[in-house]
Parts: sequence; C-alpha cells; structure tokens
Amino acid sequence: MGMRAAWTVIAWILLASTTAALAAAQDTSTPQAETAQPTGNAVLFRNVRVFDGVSSQLSAPTNVLVRGNVIASISADAAAATDARVIDGGGRILMPGLIDVHWHNLLVGLPVIAALQADEATLNIVGVVEAQRTLMRGFTTVRDVGGPSFSLKRAIDQGRVPGPRIWPAGAMISVTSGHGDFRTPRDLPRTLGAPASFMDEIGGTAIADSPDEVRIRVREQLKQGAALIKLTAGGGVSSPSSPLDVVTFSEEELRAAVGAANDWGTYVTVHAYTPEAIQRAIRAGVQCIEHASLMDDESARMIARTGTWLSAQPLPRELADAFPVGSTEWLKAQEVFDGTDQTYKLAKKYKLKTAWGTDVLFSSALAGRQGAILASMSQWFSPPEILIMATSTNAELLKLSGKRTPYKNDVGVIKEGAFADLLLVEGNPLEDINLVADPERNFKVIMKDGVIYKDTL
Repeated sequence: MGMRAAWTVIAWILLASTTAALAAAQDTSTPQAETAQPTGNAVLFRNVRVFDGVSSQLSAPTNVLVRGNVIASISADAAAATDARVIDGGGRILMPGLIDVHWHNLLVGLPVIAALQADEATLNIVGVVEAQRTLMRGFTTVRDVGGPSFSLKRAIDQGRVPGPRIWPAGAMISVTSGHGDFRTPRDLPRTLGAPASFMDEIGGTAIADSPDEVRIRVREQLKQGAALIKLTAGGGVSSPSSPLDVVTFSEEELRAAVGAANDWGTYVTVHAYTPEAIQRAIRAGVQCIEHASLMDDESARMIARTGTWLSAQPLPRELADAFPVGSTEWLKAQEVFDGTDQTYKLAKKYKLKTAWGTDVLFSSALAGRQGAILASMSQWFSPPEILIMATSTNAELLKLSGKRTPYKNDVGVIKEGAFADLLLVEGNPLEDINLVADPERNFKVIMKDGVIYKDTL
C-alpha cells in the first residue's frame, strides 16, 4: 500500500464511527440501532415461526437460541436457556438476513461524476455510512463485485463500524476501452504495467491487455484478500467508450484469469450482456455470469448445460437517472432494461442456477430501495422463491469462493451452527413480499454475527 493509501485508511478508520453515527442520526429513513454491542453469552428468540431460507413452509412456533455469533439450537424447549436474554417474538417470523450478490460498497453512495473524481478518504467515509444503512435494511451479507472494499471489510469484521459481511472481488478488471476504463483520450497511451487512471490506482478498476497482465491483476486482488475475481467480458453502460455489443477479453485472457483464480481455490465471475460475451466466457471456464440482460436461447442452454451460475438483477429504470437523458449511457441503459424480462423467462425455462443482486450504482437514494428491488422480482417469481433466492441460493453462490471464503460458517439459513444473522419480521413475507421493501417498519429485530443492531420490541 502506498503512503497516500495508508494515510487514507488511517483517516477514515478514525472518523468512521463518528461519521456513521451522525449519518444514522440524521437519516430519518433508517432507524438507529438500539445497541451495536454483543448482547452477552446468549439470546433466545422465543415463540417464533422460522423461515429457514430453504423451505417455503414456516415452522411451528419454536425457539431459536443464539450463543456467541452462531445459532446454538432450534427447539420447542425454551426452559434450558436460563442465562439468555429473551426476545419474545410473539409468533412473528424469524428469517435469515438477506444477501445481495451484486453490490458495490464504495460506488453506491455518490453521483457518478463525484464518485469518479472523489479522493480516497471521501469514498471510504461514504462507504462506511452506506455500509451501516445496508445492514439496517436487513442485508447482513453482500458480494462486492467491483471496488476497493478490502479496508472497509476489515473495519466491519473488527467491529469498528457496523455493516454487512463482505465477499470482496477487489478491482473490476477490464481492458483498454472496456467497461471500467474511465480514462479520457488525453490519458492515452498508457505504459503497460503502470496504473491507467486514478480509479486504477486506488483499486476500483484494473486494466489488463494481455494474458500476463491479466494474471498479474488477478493475483494483485488475491494478495489483498479477494474472495473471487470479477472481469468485464463485454461492453457496459457507465463506461462512455464501451459499446454494449463489444466482446472485450480474448478467450486466452479469460483462461489466464480462470487459471490464476483456480490456483487460489476460487473462481471468476464476468460482467456480460450479450450472447457472444457470455459464450466466450463459459468456454474459457468462467463459473458465473453477471447480468446476461441480452442473452438468447442458445446462451441460456449453454449456461444450463455447463452448470454455470447466472447472477441476474431486476434493474430499476431509475438507475439511468445517473446519466443525462438521451446520452449514450442513458440509451445503453434502456437497452439493458428492455432485456430483463427475457433473461428471467429464459432462467425459468431452463431452470438455471439463478442468484439475485441489485447492482445499484451512484445513488444513495436508490440504494435505500434495496428491499423494494428484491420485491420487484414478483414479476417472475413467487414470494417464497424470491426469499429463498435472496438467502440460501445466494449463499450457495458464495460458496464458490472455496478456501477463499472469508467466513467459515453458513449464512443465508437458519440451522444449528450457522452464523446468527437474523431478522424478526412483522407480517409474513412468504405471503407478502412487499414487507421487505419497508425494513424500517417491518424488521423489528436485526441481528448480525450474534450482535443486535436494531430491536424495536
């Protein structure tokens, strides 16, 4: 880490707790936590009906005992836990914390121009604030698929600031002119091996134009603690010099990334919209496709045949508000939005292994609708299917990280030995999925890692 980066991390760690607390106090849409400290040896959720993240059926009234940061028992007998703090659920539903597998911790809170021009300290401090808000929406785990979130993850894991568990990918690796290359023409030509831009320098993006450079960039992310690797295999919306139809990395370059990641026991996921980008990535051994918003029937069959994961997003049209109406980026966004319906229909037709995420960028206000974006999946799936996808199915995708998985217990499920990441819900989200769109009103208790961050009972 360079001196500037080191001083940045020191600065935001010193400021983080104060900043997050002030942000929560000033943000009327997000309730403050009753406590952000461990609650003691044990917590007993008494008289709850459990949605375990796997079954579409609720349990009979039961009791869930948490000891430390894991679920110790699920039992009809509550008498044995005499040392536990008791939370009487009153028949409410206890469910696993929600998981978003396409999130950008440090790129969600600022408008696009501000984010691309911000200094490191600003990005990190805004990231701290947004991390707390994410947790208070009931999202106890996220997969960060592009951005310098390693320091934020460490601060959260150390208990310095509240936030979700993070499976980080580190920099989004792209090619010259690809999605993620935010340079202007006056920044060209670059010296091979040198940082391409400010975003490259701080670890937001990484440009690689040969198999050897790809291996270097992948290994740089793994050295910093990446749980997975993210490449942009095709064009994107937010990068002005990247048309949607282009295919970026060669198959040889993609294989270099897959090989380097596999050597570390983890995997590569790729940003890809078009059939060409999807199919080339799969031929190279990529195990997960992000978006696939423009895929065709042949691509869907290839995904099914190879067992590749599809990480799709029901992108809200408000995402385009980050760009001027009629701009190249705005027009590309409309094309992507128009493909969403077909993507989910193909996913259902071929029973693809489908994970869920949001991909909110450059809008703190839209990030506040994280639960509403999940609820919008009701256009294609039933409430139980949606909740299973956002808990245990997403957790299965996280397991592709293998030995690079940063947290060793299960998430996304309620079972003995799993992490105690839990939500106590007012109402039945298995019948009314829109309950998750209003976490302030409907999530009565939010627990992550055995720590209660909200308790309005």
